[in-house]
Amino acid sequence: MSEKTFYLVSLGCAKNTVDSHSMAALLQRAGYEAVDNPRQAQFLIVNTCGFIQPAREESIKTLTMLARKKRKGQYLIATGCLTQRYREQVARDVPGLDGMLGTRRWMDILDLVERLNAHPPQPLYHLPDTPTVGRDERGVLRAAIQGTSAYLKIADGCRRPCAFCAIPLIKGTLVSRPMDVILEEARQLQAAGVKELILIAQDTTDYGHDLGLQDGLALLLENLVKTVPDIPWIRLLYTYPGAISDRLIELMASQPQIVHYLDIPLQHAHPDILRKMRRPANIDWVYRTLEKMRRAMPDLAIRSTFIVGYPGETEAEFQTLLDFLAEVRLDRVGAFTFSFEPGTASEPLGDPVPPEVKQARYNRLMELQSQISLSIHQSLIGKHLEVLIEGANQDLSVGRSYRDAPEVDGLVLIPGQFKPGEMIRVTVDSALPNDLIAHPAS
Repeated sequence: MSEKTFYLVSLGCAKNTVDSHSMAALLQRAGYEAVDNPRQAQFLIVNTCGFIQPAREESIKTLTMLARKKRKGQYLIATGCLTQRYREQVARDVPGLDGMLGTRRWMDILDLVERLNAHPPQPLYHLPDTPTVGRDERGVLRAAIQGTSAYLKIADGCRRPCAFCAIPLIKGTLVSRPMDVILEEARQLQAAGVKELILIAQDTTDYGHDLGLQDGLALLLENLVKTVPDIPWIRLLYTYPGAISDRLIELMASQPQIVHYLDIPLQHAHPDILRKMRRPANIDWVYRTLEKMRRAMPDLAIRSTFIVGYPGETEAEFQTLLDFLAEVRLDRVGAFTFSFEPGTASEPLGDPVPPEVKQARYNRLMELQSQISLSIHQSLIGKHLEVLIEGANQDLSVGRSYRDAPEVDGLVLIPGQFKPGEMIRVTVDSALPNDLIAHPAS
């Protein structure tokens, strides 16, 4: 084990990944070295996820495993969402924990590490409740580069009232990052050779509300396409139903850099369930907006997520969701069974839907969506797509088209060897529910 070394594990979503990369950048700028083997690290850092129970369990498991193997002179630090909300539980469940840092002050990781180094062995917990993301980031790039793609965080926190969600309890309210800072970071990513810029936040469509901006996301995108003309793809994730403006649709349709892909977590399709969820319940808006977007962008790929087994969900209400999916034919769908979260607005509803009913509904939904996705993919056979290559071996290259966000969607499989980061034009030969098989277009 060498001094001034760290081993960092990042759990959870892409937004957490950005925080992890930012903490690593701060440490490396101060002379700390990242290592791949925990036995070689002076500091063991786990950036935890606390969104739902399975994520909390994974975080605690990872921390306890490292705690059991921790050697003299090593320090174990828990950071992120789990520590922000469940600090007492983490301290109780992970004997040997040396430090905690909440998600709202990730930028204090260097201070915490240096204080631990100077004043062992007293555990140090730094968990202020004030969200300062975007205000005090110490000049570190708020992006995570993965291959030739990069996630760029434009805001953190959330002011939406969703009854099932603990994010406002963990992250606090919306805090948008200054636009000039985002644009400068995008320039840095362009200079680094990034081919795909993925904008992320808890709700990207709410960007700029706290800065007094109207239609802030569209304004940011208008400036981005001028600032980084050499980045071929700009992708949006986590857009909120009801907040997708005509200006945003027109901009996406007119700017080739902004890929025709939109992630809209709808969560359900029955108005009564949506009202219980405290989500937008105007299903007519959904139909009108989907029609408007598809008219402006006929090749638009739409991804959404849904919750099944929400408290009180009847079989008829679930069937409404299935009927909706069969009618609107979304390209990509993720589904989750309801997870009871203490402290959220849904807590009084309890968790009355039996686990086996939730799982059966989940299976039925995903089976239906698999058929829809396969049918949509089959309609692409013989058509051309631009593909960003992500990896290759001697016989096969793997990439993504504009229709596929990293990690959550599918892949395009291409015979032959192409360089990662290369963008090639292919012809689709055959289709699977999640993936496409293609050959280079002549």
